Amino acid sequence: MDEAFFVQLAASAAAVAVLVGIAAWAKIARPVGPLDEHKARALLAEEFPARAVDAVWISSDGAGALAKSGGLALVICRVGDGFAARQIPWPQAVSATFRNGRLSIDLSDIAAPRAVIALPAWPPKSFNGDLAA
Repeated sequence: MDEAFFVQLAASAAAVAVLVGIAAWAKIARPVGPLDEHKARALLAEEFPARAVDAVWISSDGAGALAKSGGLALVICRVGDGFAARQIPWPQAVSATFRNGRLSIDLSDIAAPRAVIALPAWPPKSFNGDLAA
């Protein structure tokens, strides 16, 4: 092994160390905090600016939310280190599987195939609007 090999190895190791340092400094891939109603409404307003939200139900673990907007359900679920927002027909959300305190909604999306939202009951008793849409 000659001197050029060791110079290249040292330069590569230094470059990797610099990249690791930048990633640590920038705090890349830091976990997001749990959702609350304010955060959920802000995400919904950003993702669906033309939609008026009638009611919002936040997951008890802060990992998701469900909102009613006219005839649509707006779903927020945790995917990786962030949240995904999708819209589905409201009747699909009402008829979603609810078992053991978890609402499982099929989103039919390759990026977010299923949203699992921890709620105390479903359909909610507190919503005095029309649940059927």
